[in-house]
Amino acid sequence: MALLDVDDLPGISFQLNGATVTLQAPPAERLSNALRERAGARDVKVGCNAGDCGACTVLVDGLAVCACTTAVGQVAGGTVETLSGLVEADPHAKALVNSFQKHQAAQCGICTPGMMVSAVALLREEETPDEAEVQDALGGVLCRCTGYRKIIDAVMDAGATGLPESGGVGAAMARIDGLAKVTGRELFGDDVAPADALALRVIRSPHHRARFSFGDLEAFRIKYGLDLILTSGDVPGDNIFGVIPGFEDQPMFAKGEVRFRGEAVAAIVGDAEIINPIDLSDFPVTWSPLAEALVPADAGSIDDLHEGREGNIMCRGFVRRGEPEEALQGASVVVEGSFSTGFIEHGYIEPEAAFAERVGDRLEVHCCTQAPYMNRDGLARLLGLPTSSIRIVPTATGGGFGSKLDLTTQPYVALAAWKLNRPVRVTYTRTESLASTTKRHPSEITMKIGADADGHIVGAVFDGVFNTGAYASWGPTVANRVPIHASGPYRTPNYVARSAGVHTNCPPSGAFRGFGVPQSALAQEPLYDDLANALGVDRLEFRRRNALRNGDPTVTGQVFETGMGIVECFDSLEPQWRRALEDITAFNASNTAVKRGVGIAGGWYGCGNTSMSNPSTIKAGITPDGRVILHQGAVDIGQGSNTVIAQIFATALGISIDKIEIIGADTDLTPDAGKTSASRQTFITGNAARLCGETLRGKILRLGNVSEAAQIDIVDGAIHLSEDGEQRVVALSDLGGGDYAVEATESYDPPTLPLDENGQGDPYAVFGTTAQMAEVEVDLALGTVKLLKITAAHDVGKAINPLLVEGQVHGGVAQGIGLAMMEQFLPGRTENLHDYLIPTIGDVPPIETIIIESGDAHGPYGAKGLGEHCLIPTAPAILNAIKHASGARVSELPATPDKVRAAIRSLEAE
Repeated sequence: MALLDVDDLPGISFQLNGATVTLQAPPAERLSNALRERAGARDVKVGCNAGDCGACTVLVDGLAVCACTTAVGQVAGGTVETLSGLVEADPHAKALVNSFQKHQAAQCGICTPGMMVSAVALLREEETPDEAEVQDALGGVLCRCTGYRKIIDAVMDAGATGLPESGGVGAAMARIDGLAKVTGRELFGDDVAPADALALRVIRSPHHRARFSFGDLEAFRIKYGLDLILTSGDVPGDNIFGVIPGFEDQPMFAKGEVRFRGEAVAAIVGDAEIINPIDLSDFPVTWSPLAEALVPADAGSIDDLHEGREGNIMCRGFVRRGEPEEALQGASVVVEGSFSTGFIEHGYIEPEAAFAERVGDRLEVHCCTQAPYMNRDGLARLLGLPTSSIRIVPTATGGGFGSKLDLTTQPYVALAAWKLNRPVRVTYTRTESLASTTKRHPSEITMKIGADADGHIVGAVFDGVFNTGAYASWGPTVANRVPIHASGPYRTPNYVARSAGVHTNCPPSGAFRGFGVPQSALAQEPLYDDLANALGVDRLEFRRRNALRNGDPTVTGQVFETGMGIVECFDSLEPQWRRALEDITAFNASNTAVKRGVGIAGGWYGCGNTSMSNPSTIKAGITPDGRVILHQGAVDIGQGSNTVIAQIFATALGISIDKIEIIGADTDLTPDAGKTSASRQTFITGNAARLCGETLRGKILRLGNVSEAAQIDIVDGAIHLSEDGEQRVVALSDLGGGDYAVEATESYDPPTLPLDENGQGDPYAVFGTTAQMAEVEVDLALGTVKLLKITAAHDVGKAINPLLVEGQVHGGVAQGIGLAMMEQFLPGRTENLHDYLIPTIGDVPPIETIIIESGDAHGPYGAKGLGEHCLIPTAPAILNAIKHASGARVSELPATPDKVRAAIRSLEAE
């Protein structure tokens, strides 16, 4: 097939951000592609290519449209405005730049151009819109990070001026990386490939399980003029990867048999103009479907997918304390139930993307990732190279939530670039992303809990089965974390929890904000409601009565003398709880078709790896000309680590944060700060930053022979030390050559202890705790549920940045809403953002955030992690509110209207 000659294409002229451009493009080409690839407008983001996510929104003749569903020929002679042009010339866009930063309305930033462009169109029509008008105008743009409420606030506050003042620990300052996000300058995985990069596409299985064989690959390559076809035989190292030692089991390319729909068997590489139009169903591969198992109950009926995992049991988890069976027999009240959840898709708006190039005898991979050093080590094994030969350069990451910990695009472009000595790029389609990447583990849980006559929990028995899919990914982490957390943050003296991860022919289940803890909370919290109701005890009071306090042993026997803040979380909700109960009683007394309810739930989460070494390292230095450089390798995926870690470092060093320059994650330039997961970065990397700042400060103070009380400033290539009204000046040029005149590197690894055969030990140095309250309205005839308000109390130990805390809470709550009410991935059926529903701007009610600062013995300045905790109580609080309103319990999620109505009808039939 001959290469398409762009010079033969018609020229299409239009005004782009005030300048006339003429693009040589097919008239039917997507405007989004023409703008990005032909006009260089990379501020236009593509999340779905189907008009579902709105990330690519631009203004065409003043109207907000999805560029991915608009043909470039349609704008001939017209005007197109994108975010980068608007922020240069439009007063409304300039105002939004300020207000989006002020309100932390941009987290990862991938949806921000679509949101801001849509907001400009609204503000041109209505300068002071109300909330409903903002929701209508921005309703076509999806966000997975912010929870939307901050975006609404930012648009309604677009006329305000001033940003939060910068500062160290405790300052509610704007994000350090915020300006790049709100002006369209931030570069994500699909934004950084050079113009001459070849394109790559992956050939994937259409079957859940099948044998396969290839036809004439060389003839196919010649027919289409491809540069390369890759299969398992081309992998030079071990054709296997994974994230947990001992559980690396996923091939880069399947060999002879595929184990899930979407598994990779080959890849084709060539010029983008050739490769993108190819119908991949023409690829010469023959499939022979095999017996499959899609749910754990069927896993024993097929051959073992992996050697040594009998019955397709990947692994088990176990915690036992006391004598739970005997305790339940003697309990005054015992409740039990069965609960289930399905696959949940991460739903980040940025699909996976990467490009790789060979630089001499080394390979450089630029990609959206949460774990650059893990990526490097995995690629080294696949390619048979030393880790020193591979450099991972993370781009901005447009949401991750756990799935971008695993290798996805990186191996394919790395191998192709290594073999061809040409840069190679790939960006997954939305369908490809949903079909092939990891999901939240489906769960099937049974639980029994007993209490005495005084309302104290005496024992609990928990059994959970988790569908880990075809490969392990983070399944062992889920299986081992869940039994530790399945009691919730409550005193449970007699307890046993068992879990099993089971292989099926589904996409691999992996890490997703909570590692199985949200699923276990969906069992424990409804049952605590049932216990409270059976005992005639207020539901909040029952939880407070049983909540862990400092000095109480957890179910693993661990004792925290400080920082167990769950009681404070419940106490902070008390006024809202009483107000809600009164309002609901009054409303329900005068309404019969629609009823209101309020639910409450608690949650906890251990920060960092479970009973494993989990270090982070931070480096910093001061250059001879006086620049303070922080080598900060913790990947910021929207949660704010760039800002928080800089605030901690600035406080420890004792200088203004405005003087700090950050070198972001890069395996050549930054030490290993560990993966961005398990709510570990603020706690663990934050501690490393604190230690680094303190060490660097100590060196500086010794240079000037001053005490710890001295103040530091760095001006004009010199360190100025002030103490007791006197100043000493140390010229940096006098301290020797090299990159840094003075520098420090420090690491932190949290203190934990292994669990014994009964799961007893100290698995985490820090637990964060939370309590949330949901208010709902249920239409009893239709089963529809309207969320009225979420109130979320979170013990963060110390709020390094209160604005970022609020942003994390809002985003977690929104994902909890999706888990509770609408989200379920079905392999082969919901592989787009039209059929797979995530919350929109109209689905998230007002959220009130209450920040509790209990302090912590280990955290930097007392701070704990937060990211995972935010969604753990949301779904059970919503389910408890639905039951309070309707009397009906939904135990199989999501609680869609048909399920709510069925539960109500079942109750009516009793």
